[in-house]
Amino acid sequence: MEKQNKIFVAGARGMVGSAIVRRLQKAGQTCILTPGHQELDLLDQKATADFFAQEKPEYVIDAAAKVGGIKANDVYSADFIYENLTMQNNIIHNSWQSGVKKLLFLGSSCIYPRDCAQPIKEEYLLTGPLEKTNEGYALAKIAGIMLCRLYRKQYGCDFISAMPTNLYGANDNYHPENSHVIPGLLRRFHEAKIRNAPQVVCWGTGKPLREFLHVDDLADACYHLLQNYSGAEHINIGCGQDLTIKALAELIAKVVGYPGELVWDKTKPDGTPRKLLDISKLKNLGWTYKIDLEAGLTQVYQDFLQKQNP
Repeated sequence: MEKQNKIFVAGARGMVGSAIVRRLQKAGQTCILTPGHQELDLLDQKATADFFAQEKPEYVIDAAAKVGGIKANDVYSADFIYENLTMQNNIIHNSWQSGVKKLLFLGSSCIYPRDCAQPIKEEYLLTGPLEKTNEGYALAKIAGIMLCRLYRKQYGCDFISAMPTNLYGANDNYHPENSHVIPGLLRRFHEAKIRNAPQVVCWGTGKPLREFLHVDDLADACYHLLQNYSGAEHINIGCGQDLTIKALAELIAKVVGYPGELVWDKTKPDGTPRKLLDISKLKNLGWTYKIDLEAGLTQVYQDFLQKQNP
């Protein structure tokens, strides 16, 4: 990539997209297209086609997605599959039609089978049943990977895909019902601390193992892949380490300064037992993560506090 490429970051206002924009700016890129939903509705086929025809981006990073935690994925499963399929279809198809040089499609580690061998290698995709609570989202992202592969096969497009592990960082969604585990727990512990609540109830058993990557590390990995990768196979992005949800909750309580008791509601679902990505291919391409989990969580809590008291 040269310094003055025209780059379209789809989903630039979200946690992932905004981190990617920051990384591109750090690299000296000045022509970054970041339309918000009011300017470009990616669910609108004609509006998306018109945008590509008019702007003619050279590079596209598809970080646009409808995302949420276990509850949101389960309750709004039809919305998750429809909206994600529609957005990525519009972006990928129009990238081909308008002659985009390179496209990076971002998915999620939830694309892999529920009871996958660990750590999860890229080739384990489609080797078993998906986790039921997020299968709509996962199927949409699997379709996105296939779309990139088949446009590459049929038309020779340099469309690549990357599947990040669980992410956290600045500009996250702290909605009390629809957030992911880190912002959800962080908000709950903060509110319990303010109220001097004696205990906080957490979902499930606390036993599932999860890997977490700071979104700034993800953005750096994405930039590295744009520079160094042009293969048909999707690439895992992670840190290669995991911890139990119980250990995560205790770490977040420590960062927030909540002294109360953690109680686990075992009637609530745990989700996938373990999701640790094999990141050998990414390491072989010369990239490793930099941000330690506790340091990253401390940074995120400061971001949360600023949003509470702007």
